[in-house]
Amino acid sequence: MFDYPVEMTVKPQVKAFFDEATNTISYVVKDPASDACAIVDSVLDIDYAAGRLSYDSADEIIAYVREQGLKVEWIIETHVHADHLSAAPYLQKELGGKIGIGDQITVVQNTFGKIFNAGTEFQRDGSQFDRLFKDGDTYQIGGMTAFAMYTPGHTPACMTHVVGDAAFVGDTLFMPDGGSARCDFPGGSAETLFESIQKVLSLPDETRLFMCHDYGPNGREYQWETTVAEEKANNIHVGGGKSKEDFVKFRTERDAQLDMPRLIIPSLQVNMRAGDMPEAEDNGTTYLKVPLNKL
Repeated sequence: MFDYPVEMTVKPQVKAFFDEATNTISYVVKDPASDACAIVDSVLDIDYAAGRLSYDSADEIIAYVREQGLKVEWIIETHVHADHLSAAPYLQKELGGKIGIGDQITVVQNTFGKIFNAGTEFQRDGSQFDRLFKDGDTYQIGGMTAFAMYTPGHTPACMTHVVGDAAFVGDTLFMPDGGSARCDFPGGSAETLFESIQKVLSLPDETRLFMCHDYGPNGREYQWETTVAEEKANNIHVGGGKSKEDFVKFRTERDAQLDMPRLIIPSLQVNMRAGDMPEAEDNGTTYLKVPLNKL
């Protein structure tokens, strides 16, 4: 068992927003005793083929926050996503709040700063974010005390954010019939992911778990909320007492068969900058690079 720094008795109100283009679920997490809230894992829309950005997904969240009269205190990234762009700066401009991510973002910035040849102007110290969370760090959403739990394996910078009886697991876990996330990105590790999943599953059985992605396996409707008890019993990759050795063997073989995510090239360049675009070039246009034979 792991020791947790806060009591997990508060039941936050959680509103989910599903982005079908990227199978991503974003969340507004509200303190039940105040108007304070946090936004978790937002999406910026991109037509990659045309090189055009749009804000429909983020605007839906903004409209909800304003309609409900909420005050955004935090904009949380569970990790540097490889399958969608973050709308964090756009949301911050419209709604306020601090942008936070795990402190191991610096590892990701160093790795992908080199892959994208980002140059010396790209800071690799996490300074693009307002808060870098260490394992066990706490923060307030109104009267709720939340905490960040380091859960690497999918990437070196993954965090699970526990807010009352709810945990936002990023890509650490999927729904029980979806299993777990890939571990073959630079800095990923199936062994490490297994240990991180055990940390999540050591939360109280009744803890609500909220996924960052769902793909509707076997044609079922999209889902994104489950519990620790359900994952421990039924997760197809780690549930029912499956061993670390079996998990690592399966995950390694499975990852070798997977294609790169469709939006990995733009996502990493933007998300390692806290959702900002690369600096415009001398003609005033912003460009995203495609490194050949690097991923």
